[in-house]
Amino acid sequence: METEIANIITAIASITIFINLLLALGVLFFEKRDPGYTWAWLLVLFFLPIVGFLIYIFLGRSLKQNNFYRLTNEEQKLLKEEVDTQLKLIDEEKRTDIPWITQYEELITMNLRSSHARLSEDNEMVIFNDGHKKFDALFEDIAAAKQEINIQYYIIQPDNLGRRLRDALITKAKEGVKVRVLYDEVGSKKLPSRFFDDLKKAGGLVRVFFPSFLKLINFRINNRNHRKLVIIDGALAYVGGFNVGDEYLGEDKKFGYWRDTHFKIYGNAVNDIQTRYIMDWHQAGKDKQHDDYKDFCFHLEKHHGKSPVQVVSSGPNSETEHLKNMYIKMILSAKESVCIQTPYFIPDTSFMDACKMALLSGVDIRIMIPCKPDHPFVYWATWAYAGDLLDYGAKILLYDNGFLHAKTIVVDKKIACVGTMNIDSRSFRLNFEVSAATYDESVSEELYRIFEEDCKLCSELTPERYSKRSLWIKFKEGISRLLSPIL
Repeated sequence: METEIANIITAIASITIFINLLLALGVLFFEKRDPGYTWAWLLVLFFLPIVGFLIYIFLGRSLKQNNFYRLTNEEQKLLKEEVDTQLKLIDEEKRTDIPWITQYEELITMNLRSSHARLSEDNEMVIFNDGHKKFDALFEDIAAAKQEINIQYYIIQPDNLGRRLRDALITKAKEGVKVRVLYDEVGSKKLPSRFFDDLKKAGGLVRVFFPSFLKLINFRINNRNHRKLVIIDGALAYVGGFNVGDEYLGEDKKFGYWRDTHFKIYGNAVNDIQTRYIMDWHQAGKDKQHDDYKDFCFHLEKHHGKSPVQVVSSGPNSETEHLKNMYIKMILSAKESVCIQTPYFIPDTSFMDACKMALLSGVDIRIMIPCKPDHPFVYWATWAYAGDLLDYGAKILLYDNGFLHAKTIVVDKKIACVGTMNIDSRSFRLNFEVSAATYDESVSEELYRIFEEDCKLCSELTPERYSKRSLWIKFKEGISRLLSPIL
């Protein structure tokens, strides 16, 4: 009897190992991934047979690369023609010795070719680094809307700010303004399904990005739409780090003051943000083609602004990590300084190497991170990677005045970027992200000035301070760093 039981157990174990081996081979040969990321998942599969594969189904699968946004042949043709036209214009303008084009032509060209990020030169930029000011301006613009309001947030909380936004949209929908709301299922997990019922009754449209199956199972839980966009009447747009919730107004005692950065943009860059929204809107819907593209508002006249802008997007549907590559190119273009603000600093090898090369070349790199965690593993992994750069001369600043959530980079006080991308594998590979890169020195200098003001509210993580961390912190860093490819 005992022999039979042992034989059954051995047979089950053998079958399990065989099945797990097949699953692992599938991950290895059919998924084009970074080797470190692949190894992390192989370890999960081997140490957690079968269960590991179920985890992989929910967290590890890549998206199909081919025409994720269901563009028609005509739309793809028009997109290619736009890119070719822009490349020709940039080449012509370069010969006119426009300084910023001459200096950053390679960066501009790379963004255009990889992310189809058109360059517009007639924009006006407004910077918000305080939640109250950003949302006060947003609500004023919503109240003034005449034709259309398109809203997309990763997180919409069912709290005071969330209800205030919903009620403002209901008012505009009743006035006949076209209202669309798009939110991420995972990010907005606290949002009841009935939250927008009154908005729908008033004529508003609401869609969920990668909704759960039967409200219980989400096979795309690891691919989140992390973008935060608002476009009003096709004439102005918001893009940056603020989500919708009371904590973003500094009203959560756990985090205290919430430090973030957002752009408000007027000009033709709004058209590019609108196009980004439309593509996400259709992906979240059941319509197979962009038949109602003409129903969206576009600003067709040249604006009086003078800020050059590229709206760069990235996502797991692409094999190229557009935003990460843009950051790396910006860092390697630096002659004097790089100022980075990010809530999470868990870069991959290529990003770390870019920072090290810049530091070894004499570039002053300052990286500002929060002094308090919102995700423990992510926080200690951030310390581990930031600590590595101390040996190369980087300055690591811990923001002590609440929680730092801004995602900004300023290079040489000449170019800058504000958006939704954190410096981690999730933002590089798994999330849908968007950022606005500007080649306007005045905007970049203002962001640099804001960074300098934030420095006054920071303490420095010096090499001496870092070397004195306890064994317990070192242990947490080691575990977090090991998990960093799949955090």
